[in-house]
Amino acid sequence: MSDATPSSDSPGFDEMARDIAEVPAVEVIVTVAVNLMSAAAVKLGLTEDGEAHKDLDEARKLVHALAGLLDASTTEISSFHAAPLRDGLKSLQLAFREASVVPDEPGHGPGEKYTGPVFG
Repeated sequence: MSDATPSSDSPGFDEMARDIAEVPAVEVIVTVAVNLMSAAAVKLGLTEDGEAHKDLDEARKLVHALAGLLDASTTEISSFHAAPLRDGLKSLQLAFREASVVPDEPGHGPGEKYTGPVFG
């Protein structure tokens, strides 16, 4: 067995599994989405020391993954949860467009495969 494979012999594994089992799926989806949003904001240079961490290639991947997750989970999470996540996604897509030296054509930016073209 490799070190990366969880084992029930590992200390705390059973406890973690119980904790995860108690978390509703919507909460897991929203948490993952917020983590993707936060990581994308860092990679877009939107933090206090932004330029030090700015990496548009990485940001593109994160924004695209966030858009895919939101697209796939639209019917699974309520609009109460989805609306602010979609707003955040749009803000990240616009920030990406502004940060790009050569902006993508409308409809070809990160995540726009799922959201359609994003305009300011």
